Amino acid sequence: MARDKNVEAITNMEDDFARWYTDIVKKADLCDYSSVRGCMIIRPYGFAIWELIRNELDRLFKKTGHENVYMPMFIPESLLQREKDHVDGFAPEVAWVTHGGEGKLAERLCVRPTSETLFCEHYANIISSYRDLPKLYNQWCSVVRWEKTTRPFLRTTEFLWQEGHTAHADAEEALAETERMLGVYADLCERFLAIPVVKGRKTEREKFAGAERTYSVESIMRDGKALQTATSHYFGDGFAKAFDITYTDKDNRTAHVHQTSWGATTRLIGALIMVHGDNSGLKLPPLAAPTQVVIIPVAQHKEGVEDAARNLFEMIKSDLRIDIDLSDHSPGWKFSQYEMKGVPLRVEIGPREVEENSVVMVRRDTGEKISASSVDPSRLVAAIRAILDEIQSDMFNEAKKFLRERIYDAAGIEEFGGTAENKPGFIRAMWCGNEACEAELKERFAVTSRCLPFEDNAAVAETCVCCGKPADKLVYWGKAY
Repeated sequence: MARDKNVEAITNMEDDFARWYTDIVKKADLCDYSSVRGCMIIRPYGFAIWELIRNELDRLFKKTGHENVYMPMFIPESLLQREKDHVDGFAPEVAWVTHGGEGKLAERLCVRPTSETLFCEHYANIISSYRDLPKLYNQWCSVVRWEKTTRPFLRTTEFLWQEGHTAHADAEEALAETERMLGVYADLCERFLAIPVVKGRKTEREKFAGAERTYSVESIMRDGKALQTATSHYFGDGFAKAFDITYTDKDNRTAHVHQTSWGATTRLIGALIMVHGDNSGLKLPPLAAPTQVVIIPVAQHKEGVEDAARNLFEMIKSDLRIDIDLSDHSPGWKFSQYEMKGVPLRVEIGPREVEENSVVMVRRDTGEKISASSVDPSRLVAAIRAILDEIQSDMFNEAKKFLRERIYDAAGIEEFGGTAENKPGFIRAMWCGNEACEAELKERFAVTSRCLPFEDNAAVAETCVCCGKPADKLVYWGKAY
């Protein structure tokens, strides 16, 4: 097969994974760099992937009773200061507005790094009775965090996300909401993005600033590094006390609400690249692919080929996200270009297919070629849908196998260090709960605690992997983005 020069220019992931990632981001037209350091321009193809993720998440949120709202992008400094732990956690990343036009502002305005304080101020104004609860809100927006080191989609100064903020009558209901939304993210990752995850609770050291508990879904990329793909936080009544968010309960007593917050970002696009991509480019699961099928005429200058391709496109375009390439590029160039973009299924029509009333379908994930009749559009659409379903399932199973093969147990410090150095992936090891041990492992081996898993949490030893004292907490550790 002739290779597109763009594909040849991709760095092999085995040689330089970071460069491979950047090559794909650029050559698959996902984003471009901006003149503002750390900010990215999301190109149409990249934004189309985000729209599919956003629309699916929005559907799941509304299915669980949440409503969309929008808060201002500016936060007065005095408002931000009302929750000390929260402020301290974000202080190094905050961007400040000090002037409006030519005049200096009477009070600095923070460009939102997150919107807890704005939601709290609003909740204090609209919640007065138990009848007002629960409040199940979500916001789609961008936020700004002044990052020192940036990489497209994974960590940028400005990024797109959603942030859910809910208020509840009691801790039990709020905790249930926190875990329920973590389940929504896990479902999105595994069912929609074909990315297997490990669900669990963050340690105190790694939890969100101002939260009582933070839960996360963690995934493994092809270089063996971990990526936190989404988080869900239980705030208790800490924010409610700081912002005086109270309600009158059924017994006419005054109580503080209990709150949650949860979010996922355009980082999910980075996860898609690094979980499924290969040295030919993107490899998108059909549910998350802007173009699920591309029709490519082969020898389209020959009689009947272009007409057959056009007719097929018109017959099935309403049933699938489909494209057709009638450009004057060679078939080999087109094949490489759509491999680069990760289109799950390629449909080829040449003179032989015209004569036989058939098509050749090629899977992006495996390269397998499948012949099918093109006479009956409904049967062809059914066949394509069956192949796309199989691709979606196979990609998840492949990624799950990859994850399982990169989970290692370590009982002692030497085994832990050797694994961290030589076997990229998750390390399952016991922890005594002492933050000093957690910090020492990070310092010595450049790993962080990813989560205390909900599942697969049977003890692998009786003592802490770091200090050797009795331990009953199993933690997933790993080097991470």
